[in-house]
Amino acid sequence: MALKATIYKADVQIADMDRNYYQDHGLTLARHPSETDERMMIRLLAFAIHANEALTFTKGLFDTDEPDLWQKDLTGAIQLWIEVGQPDEKRIMKACGRSEQVIVYSYSATSHIWYKQIANKLERARNLTVINIPAEASEQLEKLANRNMQLQCTIQDSQIYLTDGANTVLVERDTLRGGR
Repeated sequence: MALKATIYKADVQIADMDRNYYQDHGLTLARHPSETDERMMIRLLAFAIHANEALTFTKGLFDTDEPDLWQKDLTGAIQLWIEVGQPDEKRIMKACGRSEQVIVYSYSATSHIWYKQIANKLERARNLTVINIPAEASEQLEKLANRNMQLQCTIQDSQIYLTDGANTVLVERDTLRGGR
C-alpha cells in the first residue's frame, strides 16, 4: 500500500517591502512521506519570497519532472522554476532549458560542499540562482511547522522574518550564485 501525503494548511500574511508586495495567502501543502518538516518549511519560505498569484506548489517529490514550485504565464510557459534541496546538475540544466529563471534553495550544513562539486558544470546556465539557507535558520523554521499554521512573513532589506506569533525566525540568504 502506497503512503499518502500529509496535508498542511498555512495562512501566510506577506509584507515584502523590497518588492512592495503585501498579500495574504491561504496555502495547502502536501508533504510527501519522505519529506521532512524542515524541507517543507523551506518550500513555504520560497513561496513567501517569490509570492504572487501565478506561483504554485507542484507535485514536487511525487513527480520528478516538476520542480517544488513554479510560475507559468498565461500561455503555459514556465517563467520561474524553484527547486529545494541539492538537485544534481543534470536536473538543474534541464530546468534552465525549460524556464526563464531557475532558483535552487539549498538548506543543509553540507550545501557549500554540494555546490562546489557541481559549480563548474553549471557555468552555461545564465538563468540560474543558487541560494543557501543557513542550517541554523532552516532548523528554526522546522519548529514552526504544524498542520494548521498562521504565519506572518516580513521581508525588508533582504532579511526575512517568519513568525507564528510566539516564535520568530530570522533568515538571511547566502547567495552562492546569481542575483537576488
